[in-house]
Amino acid sequence: MPSFIHTEADLEEAISALIAMDSRLDPIVALTGLPPLRRRDGGFAGLASIVVSQQLSTASAAAIWERLIAAYDPFEPGHILRARAPRLARLGLSAAKIRALRAIATAVDTGTLDLAGLAELPADDAHAALVAVHGIGPWTADIYLLSCLGHADAWPAGDLALQEAARLAFALAARPAAKAMVALAEPWRPWRGVAARLLWTYYRTVKRRDGAPINPTPANPTR
Repeated sequence: MPSFIHTEADLEEAISALIAMDSRLDPIVALTGLPPLRRRDGGFAGLASIVVSQQLSTASAAAIWERLIAAYDPFEPGHILRARAPRLARLGLSAAKIRALRAIATAVDTGTLDLAGLAELPADDAHAALVAVHGIGPWTADIYLLSCLGHADAWPAGDLALQEAARLAFALAARPAAKAMVALAEPWRPWRGVAARLLWTYYRTVKRRDGAPINPTPANPTR
């Protein structure tokens, strides 16, 4: 059975396990403390909110999402499938995001994508089930598993901020690409998702200390 991070106690246990696996993480934890849980609601609405937020500022994404949930209450697949594209566009969605939300709504509505059942799957299998749906890219899948399900082993290898955090934390010559990130995290199973939370926190801590701008954008978030 996969492991999940739902509480601070879960997080503390996982961090201890990670340090036992890789002592290089110990000074990172000493610098940052425990990373935040950063949990959000799951289901169709949770997945849709991640798609909506891609490549937008926090404020812009929040404004669009507020308009969407006000216009379609409850926010469920049937409402999006019946919604007219011009109205969705007026609410702030791009054509690509409209197509993505409709594809996801269709998959959930037909049972092709069982969001509730993802909690029973190992991280790699849950990831594969998500990216099989048009409009859900690797980054979106992993952020859903981490933030909405609390999956302890999801690993968003394509996330640019995570890649930069790894470069800084481990004094790498260059920012590692997604393939190298997969190999880097292999020894951390089944806690790769916790390592991701830790490295993101490290990234924010270092950038704030150095006074550099923080702009953790995903690489190829959707397909």
